[in-house]
Amino acid sequence: MSVTKFRSAQEPPSWTVEFDDRARRELRKLDLKVQKAILRYLRERIVGATDPRLLGKALRMNLAGLWRYRIGDYRLICRIEDSRFVVLVIRIGHRREVYEE
Repeated sequence: MSVTKFRSAQEPPSWTVEFDDRARRELRKLDLKVQKAILRYLRERIVGATDPRLLGKALRMNLAGLWRYRIGDYRLICRIEDSRFVVLVIRIGHRREVYEE
């Protein structure tokens, strides 16, 4: 007896995470322990989420349209691209300096 599994047509596509060049450089500069925590958060919480907005916070004023994710004392500033189901990480940094431009 064989069992065939089908994906539901209603099942939403899963989200992926991409890094901007600047965010990639910022991540490499961080302590290895912090890097692992950030990557674990993205892998376990964001990738495959039905709606990444539920896990973050919308930013305002000069950062309107972007989203913030909190991992300990560090913050990820991201753009959510609904058309591609991508969370694009734009900035990574300590909470006291990541919002400065």
